[in-house]
Amino acid sequence: MSPVIHTEGLTKRYHDRPALSGLDLDVQAGTLFGYLGPNGAGKTTTIRLLAGLIRPTAGYASVLGADVVRERETAQRRIGYLPGDFVAYPDLTAAEYLRYMANLRGGVDASATRQLAKRLDLDLDHVIGAMSHGNRQKVGIVQALQHDPELLILDEPTQGLDPLVQREFLAMLREARSAGRTVFLCSHVLSEVEAVADTVGILRQGHLVEVASVAGLKAKALRRLDIMFESAPPIDTLRSVPGVTEVVANGSGVQVLVAGSMAALLAAAAPFRIASLVTHEPDLEEIFLTYYGEQG
Repeated sequence: MSPVIHTEGLTKRYHDRPALSGLDLDVQAGTLFGYLGPNGAGKTTTIRLLAGLIRPTAGYASVLGADVVRERETAQRRIGYLPGDFVAYPDLTAAEYLRYMANLRGGVDASATRQLAKRLDLDLDHVIGAMSHGNRQKVGIVQALQHDPELLILDEPTQGLDPLVQREFLAMLREARSAGRTVFLCSHVLSEVEAVADTVGILRQGHLVEVASVAGLKAKALRRLDIMFESAPPIDTLRSVPGVTEVVANGSGVQVLVAGSMAALLAAAAPFRIASLVTHEPDLEEIFLTYYGEQG
């Protein structure tokens, strides 16, 4: 099956400054793909290229089989797009604006719009210009989802939303994936990407440095264990275990960093009478920092 998103050497420069360099990426149908990187890494540039809003300097990108340059309108009809800097006509009510957007797409079942608004606790009768940032963001989410697109391209979609609405929105993304839709999610909130994404891509200074499943990243990540022994800890034995990168003693206890499986470490430690053991599973933020470093 052809990927929903396909890029080859996708590159964008602004004057002589590279914003995205040689992006090769495939996102398969029914995937919830998290796209990670700090400000300036090239995430928004990627999204604008995929949405057909800017032209690449070099390379190629297709969405749902349509070239985003030569077949831009075909591609745009099949996606739901939420920009990171979403704005709408301030003098319209939410209902008027969403109806206008629906008509541009050839019509949308009004009940679908109302259902989305209800789930997000959005009052459709309020004028957009008088709304809070969070409520304007809800309008943006509804316009991206109301036509039931095959592909959602979302740039920082939860900014400004309160925690309850964030949770409901993430549930909506899971439902879209379960229905076979594809989601390309760019977010600074790593915990929410971890909660919903199947696969993540990590971008650094315009270069894609990793694409992997969340589970795969965690399997390769460093884990921290706090082990207490009933007598003196076997420091040298633990340091000799394959995968162990650091052992720090503290009385009868040790803190150990281990890459990958912990099986060999536990087997080596077991004969020395373990009093207690606490493992600290890595989260996506810790994994991200291993690729980007504290400066990122």
